[in-house]
Amino acid sequence: MTSHLEFSPDVLPGYEAAPVAQGTLVRRVAQPATPRGAVLHLHGHNDYFFQTHLADALADAGYAFFAVDVRRCGRSLREGDLPHYFDDISEQGEDLAAAIDAVSSLMPDAPLAIHAHSTGGLAAAVHLAAQGTAPVRALVLDSPWFGSPATWRTRISPAVLPVIARRDPHAVVSEGRSLNATRLLDLNGGPWHFDPAWKRPEGVPARAAWLLAVARAQRTVARGLDLDIPVLAARAAAGGPESLDNPDHMRQDTVVDVRAISRLAPRLGPRAEVLVVPDGIHDLCLSDDAPRRLYLDAVTGFLDSALAPGARP
Repeated sequence: MTSHLEFSPDVLPGYEAAPVAQGTLVRRVAQPATPRGAVLHLHGHNDYFFQTHLADALADAGYAFFAVDVRRCGRSLREGDLPHYFDDISEQGEDLAAAIDAVSSLMPDAPLAIHAHSTGGLAAAVHLAAQGTAPVRALVLDSPWFGSPATWRTRISPAVLPVIARRDPHAVVSEGRSLNATRLLDLNGGPWHFDPAWKRPEGVPARAAWLLAVARAQRTVARGLDLDIPVLAARAAAGGPESLDNPDHMRQDTVVDVRAISRLAPRLGPRAEVLVVPDGIHDLCLSDDAPRRLYLDAVTGFLDSALAPGARP
């Protein structure tokens, strides 16, 4: 367990941060006086924690809020790092585990839930299946990356990718602008403010070993995880192309295969359920007002049930 954490003011007003393992733990300074539980958020690829409205909604519902920026991402990005790179998804699991230990040491009596987005959702599910769920009591997956749409920019043969990764793990197999981040950023006229150095509109190159690690993790999910805790797998109702001429980009998930989420959710465990959000986008927390409210209400309702006193552990 983490015995001592050195928090200092965070880049976000009203938050503070502390190093944990190779990641960074972030917490909301104003926490509920008598929290019903604690929620730990894990971001996705080309992302970091900035969604303070998620923390606010959970705090309003009575939950203490924490987030972790894993190694080479956001607050944990260091000089010389390849942003968001890993060659085994267990690296993200290690930083998540350190954050879980830290939150558990800070709030030993609070039931703990994980909220994880996209690649973070994939990493969290695989980690909990491999290492055991304790002390985590519930898992919320926001658009987990269980499969890629047919229009995704990387279409490399599964037989060729291991060869490339073995010869040159850092080889760039695809690169291009993140239209999702571009359209969301307020500096480009989008609805959300975030640091474009940490969530990059220009995108992050897809490197061979990273892509192979994601594919292996997705196959692990497809084989089945048998998680023994309640799981909420949430997705947008519709998927669409990540292209400049897509008029529905703010009503569709343009990043992952939403059908794969519904198809694979039953393989997560016997207590998994699917939430479909009409007009949601890839990060359901960043959707327009109505789908965002629907999602956040569903998440807090799920947590109220899963973490309630006397609920099945």
